[in-house]
Amino acid sequence: MDLPDPSQLSQVMSQSTGPAFALGAVAAFVAVRLGRATTVMERIRSLNEIADDTARAHLKSDIPRLRHRAKLLNSAIHLALLSGMFTALLLVTSFVSAYFRLRHEYGAGFLFAIAIGLLGWSLFKFGQEVRMGLNEADHYR
Repeated sequence: MDLPDPSQLSQVMSQSTGPAFALGAVAAFVAVRLGRATTVMERIRSLNEIADDTARAHLKSDIPRLRHRAKLLNSAIHLALLSGMFTALLLVTSFVSAYFRLRHEYGAGFLFAIAIGLLGWSLFKFGQEVRMGLNEADHYR
């Protein structure tokens, strides 16, 4: 079997910096979203612990909104993870294609478009959650 073309491998390495940075961004976005999801879930748990016959029982009315926020965050996390998987698939496909001396540009472009589209959709869901997150009920303990 022939060795891969060094110039094609070098080209793939230089072209992989963009997707590699995108993969790092996905990891950072997932970490931020997981932190927010943890905070929302802790808030739901603390509200569920309030007895119904206390003066603070009215705070429990915020639970449906918090559950909706948790669903938005969960959706955003899943979309970001899918974006990361497509980005990783893009990187693997590019290097395997270079190894076998196959053209990879069109497939790589398609995979990158899917990955960035998923990341954008994830950001949209995250934006919805952020908008819902600013409510005066969040300031009560």
